[in-house]
Amino acid sequence: MKRPLDGTALRTGVIAAVALAGSLVTASPAGAAAAGATALAGERTVASAAAARPSNGKILYDRISGGEGVLKIKNGTTKDGVVALVRGSSKAISIYVRAKSTASIKDVKDGTYRIYFTTGYRFNTSKGRFARSAAYQRFDDRLKFVTTSRSSTIWTLTLKAVKGGNARTRHINPKDFPA
Repeated sequence: MKRPLDGTALRTGVIAAVALAGSLVTASPAGAAAAGATALAGERTVASAAAARPSNGKILYDRISGGEGVLKIKNGTTKDGVVALVRGSSKAISIYVRAKSTASIKDVKDGTYRIYFTTGYRFNTSKGRFARSAAYQRFDDRLKFVTTSRSSTIWTLTLKAVKGGNARTRHINPKDFPA
């Protein structure tokens, strides 16, 4: 097992993560019909822009999986988040992690990955972005996953500053986040 990559040096107000299953209830815009409601003749229905909140641990993107590596993500913040693994210049996997929870990716292929994450409220699945209070960050260190006949790599990320942690993060431009 490799050394844990904890978010010790995270800045205040940072990071995302994991949480309990549930859904986000949103109000329809003024004059809009409720989802699934039948409109009266001559009246248009307007779909709410906010989609249902993804479940904790929901894989949002999966281009490079099928390995034996495990990435466990612990969230201690009040914001939901998305963690994305990038290998080379290609996004490999991303996972939705709800606030105050833990989620895992259990099939990471061998390789070296850069870890990006975003946190916020009201995630828009079609845009791959949070609509409110979004923060975008990247871990400075890369994670290497290696599988042998006797072991596989397990990394644990903590997306909140922790005493004694050994990882640094940096804020990034939202357009640099691999959505």
